[in-house]
Amino acid sequence: MPDWSLRPALADDAAFLLRVYAATRANELALTGWTPAQCDDFVRMQFSAQDRDYRQRFPGARFEVVELGGVPAGRLYVDAGDSEIRLLDIALLPECRGRGIGTALLQGLLAEGRRRALAVSLHVETLNPAAALYRRLGFEVVEAQDFRQFMRWQPPAALTRQAEAAEAADEAACCR
Repeated sequence: MPDWSLRPALADDAAFLLRVYAATRANELALTGWTPAQCDDFVRMQFSAQDRDYRQRFPGARFEVVELGGVPAGRLYVDAGDSEIRLLDIALLPECRGRGIGTALLQGLLAEGRRRALAVSLHVETLNPAAALYRRLGFEVVEAQDFRQFMRWQPPAALTRQAEAAEAADEAACCR
Protein backbone atom coordinates (compact mmCIF):
# COMPACT_ATOMS: atom_id res chain seq x y z
CA MET A 1 0.00 0.00 0.00
CA PRO A 2 1.39 3.43 -0.90
CA ASP A 3 2.49 5.82 1.82
CA TRP A 4 -0.48 8.23 1.82
CA SER A 5 -1.81 10.62 4.46
CA LEU A 6 -4.33 13.40 4.94
CA ARG A 7 -3.83 16.94 6.16
CA PRO A 8 -6.08 19.99 6.30
CA ALA A 9 -6.17 22.03 3.09
CA LEU A 10 -4.56 25.43 3.58
CA ALA A 11 -4.82 28.70 1.66
CA ASP A 12 -1.41 27.89 0.14
CA ASP A 13 -2.95 24.78 -1.45
CA ALA A 14 -5.30 26.76 -3.74
CA ALA A 15 -3.22 26.31 -6.91
CA PHE A 16 -2.84 22.58 -6.25
CA LEU A 17 -6.55 22.13 -5.53
CA LEU A 18 -7.35 23.98 -8.77
CA ARG A 19 -5.05 21.53 -10.59
CA VAL A 20 -6.88 18.56 -9.04
CA TYR A 21 -10.23 20.05 -10.04
CA ALA A 22 -9.00 20.70 -13.58
CA ALA A 23 -7.94 17.05 -13.85
CA THR A 24 -11.48 15.95 -13.00
CA ARG A 25 -12.85 18.03 -15.88
CA ALA A 26 -10.16 17.29 -18.50
CA ASN A 27 -12.08 14.66 -20.49
CA GLU A 28 -15.18 16.81 -20.60
CA LEU A 29 -13.27 19.91 -21.68
CA ALA A 30 -11.44 18.00 -24.42
CA LEU A 31 -14.79 17.71 -26.20
CA THR A 32 -15.57 21.44 -26.22
CA GLY A 33 -13.18 22.68 -28.88
CA TRP A 34 -12.27 25.59 -26.63
CA THR A 35 -8.82 27.15 -26.57
CA PRO A 36 -6.58 26.37 -23.60
CA ALA A 37 -7.23 29.89 -22.28
CA GLN A 38 -10.99 29.37 -22.47
CA CYS A 39 -10.66 26.04 -20.67
CA ASP A 40 -8.50 27.63 -17.96
CA ASP A 41 -11.02 30.45 -17.45
CA PHE A 42 -13.90 27.97 -17.26
CA VAL A 43 -12.07 25.72 -14.78
CA ARG A 44 -11.13 28.67 -12.53
CA MET A 45 -14.72 29.93 -12.53
CA GLN A 46 -16.20 26.49 -11.80
CA PHE A 47 -13.60 25.68 -9.13
CA SER A 48 -14.30 28.97 -7.32
CA ALA A 49 -18.07 28.42 -7.50
CA GLN A 50 -17.77 24.85 -6.22
CA ASP A 51 -15.45 25.83 -3.39
CA ARG A 52 -17.71 28.69 -2.32
CA ASP A 53 -20.78 26.43 -2.47
CA TYR A 54 -19.18 23.64 -0.39
CA ARG A 55 -17.96 26.06 2.26
CA GLN A 56 -21.33 27.82 2.52
CA ARG A 57 -23.50 24.69 2.56
CA PHE A 58 -21.16 22.60 4.72
CA PRO A 59 -19.41 24.99 7.13
CA GLY A 60 -18.29 22.16 9.43
CA ALA A 61 -16.79 20.02 6.65
CA ARG A 62 -13.23 18.72 6.58
CA PHE A 63 -11.35 19.95 3.52
CA GLU A 64 -8.24 17.79 3.27
CA VAL A 65 -5.32 17.28 0.94
CA VAL A 66 -4.32 13.70 0.19
CA GLU A 67 -0.55 13.32 0.19
CA LEU A 68 1.40 10.47 -1.33
CA GLY A 69 4.87 10.17 0.15
CA GLY A 70 4.52 13.73 1.48
CA VAL A 71 3.60 15.15 -1.96
CA PRO A 72 0.06 16.49 -2.63
CA ALA A 73 -1.86 13.95 -4.70
CA GLY A 74 -5.56 14.77 -4.31
CA ARG A 75 -8.37 16.04 -2.16
CA LEU A 76 -10.96 14.63 0.21
CA TYR A 77 -13.88 16.80 1.33
CA VAL A 78 -16.15 15.30 3.99
CA ASP A 79 -19.02 16.66 6.07
CA ALA A 80 -19.22 14.33 9.07
CA GLY A 81 -22.34 15.48 10.87
CA ASP A 82 -24.41 13.97 13.65
CA SER A 83 -26.89 12.23 11.34
CA GLU A 84 -24.68 11.07 8.44
CA ILE A 85 -21.24 11.31 6.87
CA ARG A 86 -21.44 13.04 3.48
CA LEU A 87 -18.59 12.56 1.01
CA LEU A 88 -18.58 15.89 -0.79
CA ASP A 89 -15.62 15.21 -3.06
CA ILE A 90 -12.80 12.77 -3.57
CA ALA A 91 -10.32 13.30 -6.39
CA LEU A 92 -6.78 12.25 -7.15
CA LEU A 93 -4.40 13.49 -9.81
CA PRO A 94 -4.41 11.08 -12.79
CA GLU A 95 -0.87 9.87 -12.05
CA CYS A 96 -1.93 8.89 -8.51
CA ARG A 97 -5.01 6.88 -9.48
CA GLY A 98 -5.18 3.10 -9.61
CA ARG A 99 -2.98 2.58 -6.55
CA GLY A 100 -5.73 1.78 -4.02
CA ILE A 101 -5.62 5.21 -2.38
CA GLY A 102 -9.23 6.08 -3.19
CA THR A 103 -10.42 2.69 -1.97
CA ALA A 104 -8.46 3.12 1.27
CA LEU A 105 -9.89 6.62 1.80
CA LEU A 106 -13.42 5.32 1.26
CA GLN A 107 -12.82 2.38 3.57
CA GLY A 108 -11.72 4.88 6.22
CA LEU A 109 -15.02 6.74 5.84
CA LEU A 110 -16.95 3.47 6.11
CA ALA A 111 -15.01 2.56 9.25
CA GLU A 112 -15.95 5.96 10.69
CA GLY A 113 -19.57 5.25 9.73
CA ARG A 114 -19.47 1.87 11.51
CA ARG A 115 -17.84 3.40 14.59
CA ARG A 116 -20.38 6.22 14.77
CA ALA A 117 -23.33 4.12 13.52
CA LEU A 118 -23.91 6.60 10.68
CA ALA A 119 -24.70 6.20 7.01
CA VAL A 120 -22.18 7.47 4.46
CA SER A 121 -23.67 9.21 1.43
CA LEU A 122 -22.47 10.83 -1.78
CA HIS A 123 -23.50 12.09 -5.20
CA VAL A 124 -21.83 10.69 -8.31
CA GLU A 125 -22.31 11.14 -12.02
CA THR A 126 -23.90 8.05 -13.54
CA LEU A 127 -21.06 7.49 -16.03
CA ASN A 128 -18.26 8.14 -13.52
CA PRO A 129 -16.13 4.97 -13.24
CA ALA A 130 -16.00 5.53 -9.45
CA ALA A 131 -19.70 4.55 -9.26
CA ALA A 132 -18.64 0.90 -9.74
CA LEU A 133 -16.19 1.21 -6.83
CA TYR A 134 -18.91 2.69 -4.63
CA ARG A 135 -21.21 -0.24 -5.47
CA ARG A 136 -18.43 -2.75 -4.69
CA LEU A 137 -17.99 -1.12 -1.28
CA GLY A 138 -21.70 -1.51 -0.52
CA PHE A 139 -23.18 1.84 -1.56
CA GLU A 140 -26.68 1.62 -3.02
CA VAL A 141 -28.45 4.05 -5.32
CA VAL A 142 -31.12 5.86 -3.32
CA GLU A 143 -32.13 8.34 -6.00
CA ALA A 144 -31.21 8.86 -9.65
CA GLN A 145 -31.80 12.11 -11.51
CA ASP A 146 -30.69 12.74 -15.06
CA PHE A 147 -26.93 12.10 -15.03
CA ARG A 148 -26.43 11.97 -11.23
CA GLN A 149 -27.04 9.39 -8.55
CA PHE A 150 -27.38 9.81 -4.81
CA MET A 151 -25.81 6.78 -3.12
CA ARG A 152 -25.80 5.68 0.50
CA TRP A 153 -23.96 3.06 2.52
CA GLN A 154 -25.57 1.90 5.74
CA PRO A 155 -23.57 0.38 8.59
CA PRO A 156 -24.56 -3.21 9.39
CA ALA A 157 -27.48 -3.28 11.86
CA ALA A 158 -25.59 -5.39 14.40
CA LEU A 159 -22.71 -2.92 14.48
CA THR A 160 -25.18 -0.04 14.78
CA ARG A 161 -26.82 -1.68 17.80
CA GLN A 162 -23.38 -2.30 19.36
CA ALA A 163 -22.39 1.33 18.82
CA GLU A 164 -25.69 2.54 20.33
CA ALA A 165 -25.24 0.26 23.34
CA ALA A 166 -21.65 1.43 23.84
CA GLU A 167 -22.73 5.07 23.59
CA ALA A 168 -25.53 4.49 26.14
CA ALA A 169 -23.05 2.77 28.50
CA ASP A 170 -20.59 5.67 28.15
CA GLU A 171 -23.36 8.17 28.82
CA ALA A 172 -24.56 6.23 31.88
CA ALA A 173 -21.01 5.93 33.23
CA CYS A 174 -20.31 9.64 32.92
CA CYS A 175 -23.53 10.60 34.69
CA ARG A 176 -23.07 8.48 37.85
